[in-house]
Amino acid sequence: MVRKLALVAVLCTVSCLGVARADTLSEIKERHKLMVGIDLGLPPYGTVDSAMQPTGSDVEAARLLAADLGVDLDIVPTTGANRIPFLQTHKIDVVMSSFSVTEARKKVVDFSRPYGMITIICAAPAAVSVASAKDLEGKTVAVTRGTGADADATKIAKEDDKISIARFDDDATLITALSSGQQDIMISAPAQMRDINQRAPDRKLEQKFVIRTNGYAVGLRKDDKTLLDAVNDWVAKDLADGKLRAVYAKWHQAELPVEMPLE
Repeated sequence: MVRKLALVAVLCTVSCLGVARADTLSEIKERHKLMVGIDLGLPPYGTVDSAMQPTGSDVEAARLLAADLGVDLDIVPTTGANRIPFLQTHKIDVVMSSFSVTEARKKVVDFSRPYGMITIICAAPAAVSVASAKDLEGKTVAVTRGTGADADATKIAKEDDKISIARFDDDATLITALSSGQQDIMISAPAQMRDINQRAPDRKLEQKFVIRTNGYAVGLRKDDKTLLDAVNDWVAKDLADGKLRAVYAKWHQAELPVEMPLE
């Protein structure tokens, strides 16, 4: 009987701790700080300015979210490969890093309503003849490891085993590889293509074809409902009042759709 009571006590304690740990919003309020994972090597979403201060569309959006919650913002630098592990190990509260909503990611994290849109393209120098995925046969495609573009390239390569993938740990090294001529073809966002052309105008990268267009959202731990509801309320409010639309237009030179997807 004593052992049974002890076991019940332990299970109750673990259960209670799990509930408490899952209430991330309360933790954020208590510490008065929102820890957001952002890739600062991914302009225009995340980068640093001349004073080495974080800036970019995701940085500005994160500031809006922190202000809405009434807390300070703590930006934790992440990469495409480590942003989900950082989230799951509680090194950050949320991910805001051009985090595309995909079915595969939904299995391990929850997403807010999208607050931006991202297009993934295949880009290469004008001299490289590529018009569709079929033309990638026998070629190497460069991507950033752990990103949606990596998943896109992997899917394409599964359909044609003569396509090779060169994976780079972050966008900065991907951009360097394309700028230097180490790689010719990449699957990424148009922003990376523009960055490469600014750094190395002679490369003359151009969009070859569009792979997909989808929303990107705030990533949260599974079953963190209180925080998810708060973030969704913020997205809806700041889209309606134009704040998030202004941030997107400023950094991406494009307008968000009037009707944004709900997931």
